[in-house]
Amino acid sequence: MKFPPSILEEIKARLPVSAVVGKRVRLAKSGREWKGLSPFNAEKTPSFFVNDQKGSFFDFSSGKNGDIFKFVMETEGLSFPEAVEKLAGEAGVTLPRMTQEAQVQEERRKGLHEVVELAAQFFEAQLMSERGGAARRYLATRGLDGEARTRFRIGYGPADRFALRDHLAGKGVGAELMMEAGLLIHGEEIAVPYDRFRDRIMFPIHDSRGRVIAFGGRAMSAEVSAKYLNSPETPLFHKGSLLFNHHNARKAAHDSGQVIVVEGYVDVIAMALSGFPQTVAPLGTALTEDQLGLLWRMADEPVICLDGDKAGRKAASRAIDIALPMLEPGKSLSFALLPEGQDPDDLARAGGRAAVAEVLAAARPLVDMLWTREVEAGPLDTPERRAAFERRLKEPLAQIKDETTRKHYRREMEERLAQLFASAAPARQERREGGFQRGRAAGGRGGGRFGPPPAPWANGLLKASSQLTRSRIMAQGRGEDAREAFILLALASHPALILRCADEIAELALEGPAAERFRQALLDAAFEGTLDEAALAERLDQPRVREASVALMAVTGPAERLKLAQEADPESVFDSIRQAIVLHHRARTLHSELKAAERALADEATEANFAWIKDVKARLETIEGTEAMSGD
Repeated sequence: MKFPPSILEEIKARLPVSAVVGKRVRLAKSGREWKGLSPFNAEKTPSFFVNDQKGSFFDFSSGKNGDIFKFVMETEGLSFPEAVEKLAGEAGVTLPRMTQEAQVQEERRKGLHEVVELAAQFFEAQLMSERGGAARRYLATRGLDGEARTRFRIGYGPADRFALRDHLAGKGVGAELMMEAGLLIHGEEIAVPYDRFRDRIMFPIHDSRGRVIAFGGRAMSAEVSAKYLNSPETPLFHKGSLLFNHHNARKAAHDSGQVIVVEGYVDVIAMALSGFPQTVAPLGTALTEDQLGLLWRMADEPVICLDGDKAGRKAASRAIDIALPMLEPGKSLSFALLPEGQDPDDLARAGGRAAVAEVLAAARPLVDMLWTREVEAGPLDTPERRAAFERRLKEPLAQIKDETTRKHYRREMEERLAQLFASAAPARQERREGGFQRGRAAGGRGGGRFGPPPAPWANGLLKASSQLTRSRIMAQGRGEDAREAFILLALASHPALILRCADEIAELALEGPAAERFRQALLDAAFEGTLDEAALAERLDQPRVREASVALMAVTGPAERLKLAQEADPESVFDSIRQAIVLHHRARTLHSELKAAERALADEATEANFAWIKDVKARLETIEGTEAMSGD
């Protein structure tokens, strides 16, 4: 079977080699790589190496090397299609059936790549033409001429409504392909489609292989409402899953062991020209889970470099909320806050590499930023407010899914709480003795604030974001998920299937407390080898597990219950379970992107952000439709 290259690339982008290999080989960090004993030959000294940035493994003892597909084929004896199917399930990527229609779609994708590349060449030529004079002069004032134009393929979209359309038409490109590539504005009320990017400086957006797939355009006119305009979502471009300059920054990040995240295209270019080529940016959106996954494959602790104003601190708070559930040993974020009123472009042009390096060196770890945010969420001058602060601090910690990381965060916060509350005791005593007012008169802190001057980690204070969506009350209201219920109950009804997908079930991110309890019972049975019908039935009949099964059954529909019957065909049930797992992974990714889109719309009510939400919801409906059809 032939798989579309785009699907293989997506699987590799979602699964670091170390994660796949680590299931069979005990790996240890070695510089920017991982090393371990060869899975192919018996040895005492490690000669097996994994490099996530390059996406490959190499075994010096046997000479074998390759990507994740090759590793699974070599270690599990699978064919290439079987390896792709297995890893697609782990990555949450739905494999298309290679029908004639799918082959036509893949050919169409190739055509779209060619169309977008032709548009990039057109924009580059226009920048250097007479019509691009004003754009060249503006770029020169920003230090973006010569090397910058060539290295980042900067271009110019003329003000003419049909300049690009007519140029591409002259190359034999149809209007339908131009619209599918996001290059034309079209709609029911638009009789003649016209160019999307007009009188804008153009920044090409590349995929991980370096192919142009979309554009970001900066308006030349100050009267245009949207200063920056991105391509819409297309078959090639999903902005929540990509990073600007990712294709260039990967090698630089590998060489330096660092990746830097800034907010805009010009910031990325200015940083790269200042000697920091390992710089990337989200594509006009808040950081998403997919983007964070890309960053962690480039470096263990990306540096989020943000403007020092209120908007920058708010962006830092959003990044914290995205990162917390995904934290794991060795994976985190740090935050470099710029002087207020400056962005990375300003800093790089004013102070050069030394000024940027100084700000990056002062980057603060995520734990500091989280503490600062919660400390500043409200006053701490009464016992009740201090109690509220302590409770508020526990809520984000509960979002950390990795048990070891969560334990260390809790310990760290407990130590900080003890230090903060202990240092407050003299202040409270002074207040009782009347010294508080004297402190105010002497120019001390005061004004109703609790405690002494802030600790060193409390510089650059953040305002708290809403805690409601993370509260226990909201968590209790979510209930159980029907898809999770079907997966677990189907396995319980057909115990022989449990071992076939135990690893996937163990790694499945579950929402419902009953699902979590029931899953643990299944995994315990698999670990102890008690999967025969009688032993498993006895384990599942334990009171708390039985309560969980009742809760799961309550959200399971009639169509799914038919597959729970013992007389149902096990292979058919197994296929349904695998499909449900794939849909579960995809739905979680899309829900994360939807949250990011909703935050973006709340921050900036633009047509682009509204269209982003509509697109994500449409893709979620597609998943639900696929599941509904499979249950018919």
